[in-house]
Amino acid sequence: MNHDRYPDSYIRNILSSVHTIAVLGASPNDSRPSHGVMGFLLGKGYRVIPVNPGHAGKTILGQTVYAHLADLPEAIDMVDIFRAANQFDSVVDEVLAMKPMPRVLWGQFSVRDDAAAARAEAAGIQVVMDRCPVTEYPVLMLKAS
Repeated sequence: MNHDRYPDSYIRNILSSVHTIAVLGASPNDSRPSHGVMGFLLGKGYRVIPVNPGHAGKTILGQTVYAHLADLPEAIDMVDIFRAANQFDSVVDEVLAMKPMPRVLWGQFSVRDDAAAARAEAAGIQVVMDRCPVTEYPVLMLKAS
């Protein structure tokens, strides 16, 4: 897929079909973007699971934090990635090892690695990079209702 531009229908389908989202790099600090995005997603009715090894066992926005994607106690539909772009490839490695694998990998603003995305897509995973659900949701989901 060309990750320079996404059709509205591609993003809308993802946002309307996922239910459980792991936020990789979730932060308890309410000034961090991951915290705000997590709160937004919870407010829209998604099940959100924070993942951050430095806060494992604690809670963020009332949700138990897990150290790694492999530690999640339930299947997830999407991984929302708050990591540096140079870590995207290792995130794809983690995701490909998950059983079952999530259907979507979403890289936040500045999180882009086309080669890693191609590996995920070859395994059947949809990929969005350099975007944020907080900015996409109001434009695509509210317009659709």
